[in-house]
Formats: sequence, C-alpha cells, structure tokens
Amino acid sequence: MTDKHSASFTYRDAGVDIDAGEALVDRIKPFAARTMRAGVMAGIGGFGALFEVPRHLKEPVLVSGTDGVGTKLRLAFDWNRHDTVGIDLVAMSVNDILVQGAEPLFFLDYFACGKLSVDTAASVVQGIAKGCELAGCALIGGETAEMPGMYPDGEYDLAGFAVGAVEKSAIIDGRQIEPGDAILGLASSGAHSNGFSLLRKILRHANARRDQELDGRALEDVVMAPTRIYVKSVLHALGVHGRDIKGLAHITGGGLLDNVPRILQAGHVARLHRDAWTLPPLFQWLQQNGNVADSEMHRVFNCGIGMVVVVPAAQADAVAATLAGQGETVYRLGEIAERDGDDAPQVTIV
Repeated sequence: MTDKHSASFTYRDAGVDIDAGEALVDRIKPFAARTMRAGVMAGIGGFGALFEVPRHLKEPVLVSGTDGVGTKLRLAFDWNRHDTVGIDLVAMSVNDILVQGAEPLFFLDYFACGKLSVDTAASVVQGIAKGCELAGCALIGGETAEMPGMYPDGEYDLAGFAVGAVEKSAIIDGRQIEPGDAILGLASSGAHSNGFSLLRKILRHANARRDQELDGRALEDVVMAPTRIYVKSVLHALGVHGRDIKGLAHITGGGLLDNVPRILQAGHVARLHRDAWTLPPLFQWLQQNGNVADSEMHRVFNCGIGMVVVVPAAQADAVAATLAGQGETVYRLGEIAERDGDDAPQVTIV
C-alpha cells in the first residue's frame, strides 16, 4: 500500500508537458523568423516583444484589434484541418485595423488546449505565420497554455492580437462620406470566419459529406478556405488614391447589413444593387439547403463580399482598376444616398 505522504508528483503527472511546450517553441521559431520586418527589436523567446514605432510617421496613431476564429474551429477538429485556421486568426484582426487606414505592424497569438500536441499546434502557428506574411506584419510573440481538464482532447482555442499604425491626418473614419459616393466591394474567399454556427447547422441538416463536390471542389476545401487578407492591396490603393478612399468596412459578423452602417453618418443609406454581384456557389448551397431568407443571409454571411470601399463616384473606376491590379475582384455594388425619416444609417439591397 502506497503511503500518500511519500508520493512524488511532477507537472507531467498533472497533465502539463513542459518539454512539449519547449519543443513547440523550437518548431515555430523558423515560421516566425520569416515574418520579421523593420521595427522588430525583440521577438519570440523573451518575456515581452519589443517593436519600434515607425519613424516615417510624423504623428503616429496606434490601432489595435483582437479576435478569434469562432466555431469554424469545430470543423477544424472534426475534419482534422488545422493548417489554415491560423490565417483566419490573423485576417480577422488585420482586416479590422486596416479599415482605419492602419498598416499592421505586429501580431501576437494565444493558443490554449487541454493536452498539447506539438504537431497540431505547429500546424496552427505555421498558418498564423503565413497570415502575417500575407499582411506584412511580424509575428513577435504569443502564449501557449496547456490546461488539463479545461479542453477535451484534440481541441483548442485561439485568440489573436494585432497592432498597426496610421498617420493621424490619414485616419479613415467615414466622416467624409456623402450622398452620391460609390460603393465598391472586394470579393471574399468564402465564408471567412463568420456565421459558422448556422453553416454547421445546415451541414448537419443536409447530411453533407466533407468529400462531396461543390463548384468543382471538395466541400471541406470550400468551407475551410481561409479568410482573404486585404491589407497589401488596400494599402497600395491608399498610397495611390489617398483621401479619395473615404470609408472601408470589413464584412465580418453581422454581414453587409450590420457592418456597412458602422462607417456611415446619420441620415445616410448604403444602397446596394442585388444584381451587382453573383452570390457565390457556397452561399447559394447554404441558402437552398437551409431555406435561409435573403435578409438572414445578408446579416449572417458576407455573401461573397469581404471588404467594402467607399469612394467618390468620379474616382470609382480608377480605384477599382488599382485594386484589380493588385489581384482583387472588384464589384461596383451601389451608392450612398440620403435617408428619409429615421436618422440611423442603414443598408438597403434593391
């Protein structure tokens, strides 16, 4: 019989493997190294990461954003698809700070699990590093938390934090938007990271198989396509067109109906034309198989539009051409108009 007073426990006995954590750090260092950029003074490995505020800005304003991946992670677990959710994580934050004209400077991640799988975590962080490369920002730190009993085996949670900078005089806040301005839309790469609770419900309702074909691709590839990162193309357009870009809206949770009004002033309505773009096959499939109303589609999903750009009507073609030259698919969605009655800004789809 073992004497309970003579037992000797280790952290590993309690479910935390310090060696695995150190192995993960060694695995991800090369990924992080590929994201380094000017301004990084100290990155992965220290207690805190150091970054120098860009010297070319006369009045730098820091812009920060944080987000997660939501229930898209449920499909990552079920389908063993961990390689792209890191891109989603970066995209959700860097696209958010981009709308105020900010250039993303650095990114930090938080990865929490019950039992650390070095291979799974490394795949996730490799995706995070890829997202940072696409956004031009540095992955300079993060936290891996192994917490036994907090998460089921094989599952984890993610959070991300982005910091960018913009010249104070160049902040985009939508205040210059006026009736007659044109609304451009940049195509999304799919569902991005929003609406997945409804998306998953429809998958279950339709008894969908991950390997069934949708638009010439496996359903799982269409559904798990990573969120498009618009940073480099939009920053290029800002460099070319400057203040002609009056407003930017990242189409995330809340879809077109809730996100576009966030950049409008009282008394304005964003009038979008239904025939200006075609609902991509994924969203057609979701709407048909879930019998989802148009209004619900437009409030839950991005419906094929990941970023909205508001410009003077006279400059719409030029801005669209610049963005297309950077690889974006651009639609002229509609225009800004004055709203009768209630002053609250809104979107109408006609």
